Amino acid sequence: MARARAFITGITGQDGAYLAQLLLEKDYDVFGLLRRSSTSEAGFYRLQWLGIGGRVQFVDGDLADYSSLARALKAIQPHEIYNLAAQSFVKSSWDQPLFTGAVTAIGVANLLEAVRLECPEARFYQASSSEMFGLVQERIQSERTPFHPRSPYAVAKVYGHWITINYRESFGLHASSGILFNHESPLRGIEFVTRKVTEGVARIKCGLARTLSLGNLDAKRDWGHAKDYVRAMWLMLQQAKPDDYVISTGRAHSVRDMCRVAFGHAGLDMDAHVVIDPALFRPAEVDILRGNSTKARAKLGWEPTIPFEDLIREMVEADLRRLGGARPRKARAA
Repeated sequence: MARARAFITGITGQDGAYLAQLLLEKDYDVFGLLRRSSTSEAGFYRLQWLGIGGRVQFVDGDLADYSSLARALKAIQPHEIYNLAAQSFVKSSWDQPLFTGAVTAIGVANLLEAVRLECPEARFYQASSSEMFGLVQERIQSERTPFHPRSPYAVAKVYGHWITINYRESFGLHASSGILFNHESPLRGIEFVTRKVTEGVARIKCGLARTLSLGNLDAKRDWGHAKDYVRAMWLMLQQAKPDDYVISTGRAHSVRDMCRVAFGHAGLDMDAHVVIDPALFRPAEVDILRGNSTKARAKLGWEPTIPFEDLIREMVEADLRRLGGARPRKARAA
């Protein structure tokens, strides 16, 4: 029996790397879309961190270039397609709204059209986001909660979500969307607040900095571990019928809570090191996101397994290891 083939966009990102690892463990042939640039090889460190860099087959292409997607799908004929690529940093979406729209929104339509024409029997996963809820219309958000996006990134994700539903309903594609709430890991990019905190704590612990500048400490998010969340992606594509699912822990924590866990794990007092910088506040804040994943738990049999506190401690430990070559010394100004 032929091995299952999976095609992943965004494979060098946090989710793409963990998903590739999961699929390789399940004996898939894994293909990843790679957008060539002067810095494209920098993203390979996540795959190398997981020890799978040499087991993934790469295909050149770009979500903004339909022809490259069509060629890739025609050649690979994948059984499963996971669209994880995006301009996913909310802050950057305010600086690059048109680029964010071209990749995070229209890029989804490009890929779905290529799927429709080249491999319509393949099962498709779209990475939707809890940021789509934005100015929340319900205290706890489910698949039925209306969207009110509050950033160009979130607006683009709403387009990607609805175009996926449209292709499913119009052309009968097995296309599912995961409305994933915040999920983190040691592989998270340094620009995201979780890694900014854990790397900042590690730098302070190693004597490389004295302070950590942050914005709104009272913003609350439903944070889970990326390993748990990529397992939910795979489960969605194993279902007989496509659908949309909220993936979340159901618990919300503030940035302040996260800081207390991270600094506490390193034996530091956060109040002695955290500095509030008004420039780091969002133009339109999303105060709280908390998900209701009842549907995923009932239909997929999915449950999160790694608690928030363990996640943050794991990230602090990973950042301390990354800085392990730096000998602790008298702290100096950041």
